[in-house]
Amino acid sequence: MADLRPFPFRAALAVRGAAEAPLRALIDAAELPVGGTRRVAVEDLDLLVVHLPEGIVVVDDRCPHMAAPLSIGQLDGCVIACPLHEGRFDLCSGDPAQLPTTGGLDPDGRPFPPWTPSGREPKPDVPGSKAEARRLTRVRRFRYYPVAIVDGIVMARIPVA
Repeated sequence: MADLRPFPFRAALAVRGAAEAPLRALIDAAELPVGGTRRVAVEDLDLLVVHLPEGIVVVDDRCPHMAAPLSIGQLDGCVIACPLHEGRFDLCSGDPAQLPTTGGLDPDGRPFPPWTPSGREPKPDVPGSKAEARRLTRVRRFRYYPVAIVDGIVMARIPVA
């Protein structure tokens, strides 16, 4: 089995309250090979557990754009693709690698326009409340749950609601 270790994410990207939260068992590490992803539910919280070559990472199983489940997206190295709006998100840095097609605001609040994938005609963006909602939707950075590997079990610090 590969060397099991938690991924060293930036402390500023930790889920609020996670540092003091209790460890919760998520999955047997043997069930998660390098490059593997798994959706794990802890009460009403859906988590994405990923075994990267750099370590094991746990984030919410939702796109930082519009909350689609990333567990059904494709993983390419550290980057996971959202199945909904073609956004790609870097699990190693926490940042978007490719902003979603809908446009909106980047994590720092800067606007970015809608884009059209190669070979497709641009879709008209009819003015109205839906266009305004897309323009004001902010793509967030990932928030990470601190991970520990205890007796072969992947555990994460999950704040109690």
